[in-house]
Amino acid sequence: MVRFQRDHLETLLAAVDAGTFDAAARALSITPSAVSQRVKSMEQLVGRVLLQRTTPIVPTADGEVVLRHARQVRLLDEETSRALDVPGADVPGRTPSIPLAVNADSLATWFLDALALVRTDTEVVFDLHREDQDRTAELLRAGTVMAAVTAEADPVQGCSSVPLGVDRYRAVAAPSFVRRYLDGADTERRMTTRLDRVPLVDYDRDDDLQQGFLRRVLGHAPRGPRHFVPNSADFARAVQLGFGWGLLPEAQCLGALERGDLVELTPGRRADVALWWQRWNLASPLLERVTDAVRTVAAERLHPPA
Repeated sequence: MVRFQRDHLETLLAAVDAGTFDAAARALSITPSAVSQRVKSMEQLVGRVLLQRTTPIVPTADGEVVLRHARQVRLLDEETSRALDVPGADVPGRTPSIPLAVNADSLATWFLDALALVRTDTEVVFDLHREDQDRTAELLRAGTVMAAVTAEADPVQGCSSVPLGVDRYRAVAAPSFVRRYLDGADTERRMTTRLDRVPLVDYDRDDDLQQGFLRRVLGHAPRGPRHFVPNSADFARAVQLGFGWGLLPEAQCLGALERGDLVELTPGRRADVALWWQRWNLASPLLERVTDAVRTVAAERLHPPA
C-alpha cells in the first residue's frame, strides 16, 4: 500500500495549482529545490512520473490519480478539524475551498444561486472552473475539481452521477436581424433553411450548439459567417443587439420574447441539453451540502430529466 506524506501531497497540489515549482515554493515558504525533492520522492515511491515539467506544470495520468487523492485528503482534514473544533480551524486561510466545474450558461443562469444557498449556513469558498458541459468531466478525471455540471451521464471513475434536468434552448434573433436577413421567411421550414447562410453567434470555436442544431435540421453545418463571443451574458447581448441568431437558454430569452425584444425563429424546434451532476464518491458533509443545493435549484430552474 502506498502512503504519501501529507506535506508531500500539499506540495504536489501547490505545484499543479501554482503552475511552477518556483511559485509553489513561494506559496509554501520553502525553496524550489525542496519542492522538487518532495515531488521526486513521491515519484520514486510509486515508480511513476507524476508531473510533466512544463510551464505550466501538467500532471500525468498517474499524477491525476494522486492529485485527486491529495484534494480528498485536504478536504477530509479540514472537515475533521472543524468537527473537532480544533484551534485555528476557523482562521482566515483555513476556510475550506471546493473546486467545481460548470458550463457557462448554467453559471450565468442558476448555478450561483445554488452556491449562495450553501453559503447561508456553511463557511466555504468556491473555486469555479468554467468549461463547456461536454468537457467539464475531464476536470474531474484530472483531479482538478471535486464535482461538475456535465453533459456526460456515465460516471467518471471514483464519482457518482445523478441527473439534474434539461436546459432548453430556443433559436432567437433580434427583430432588426429578422427584418434584415430573414424577411419573407414565412414558414418554419423556410426560416430554418435561411439560417444556413446568415450570421450566427457562437460562444467559441468549440461551441457546437448552433452548428449541431442546424446539422440535425438540414443535414450539414451552417455556412454563414460566425461571431465569437466567449461569455454567456455577452453572447446573449450580442444576439439581442442583432449581431446574429443564436440558441439561448430559456432563462436568458423568455422575458425578451414576451417583450418583443427577441423573435423565436423555429418555435417547433428547440435544443435540449441534458445536464448531470458528477461528484467524488467521498463521505464529505460539505460536498453533500453542495450536492443538495445544486440538485434543489436545478429542479426549480431546469426541465425535468427525460
